[in-house]
Amino acid sequence: MNAGTLPTAKFRLGRIVSTPNALAQLSSDDILTAIQRHQAGDWGELDEHDRQENELSLKQGFRLLSVYRSGNGTKFWLITEADRSVTTVLMPEDY
Repeated sequence: MNAGTLPTAKFRLGRIVSTPNALAQLSSDDILTAIQRHQAGDWGELDEHDRQENELSLKQGFRLLSVYRSGNGTKFWLITEADRSVTTVLMPEDY
């Protein structure tokens, strides 16, 4: 990937929303980077089973989950709903 080019999007994100807790704990850079990775199919810190579930979910139209860490090491999630209408940025404790 060249500098300045974005990875290819694998699915629609829909409306992007965040929990207040995630907004309080994450920087906008953390969120933007995670959104780009999520939409490109880089699922972050998922184990192999969950990665395979996401690949199936891409094909079948099910919900997608990614797990990332902020610049300071805080774990957070992105969830895109099955109908691709909404992607939520949240902390694990918000679920």
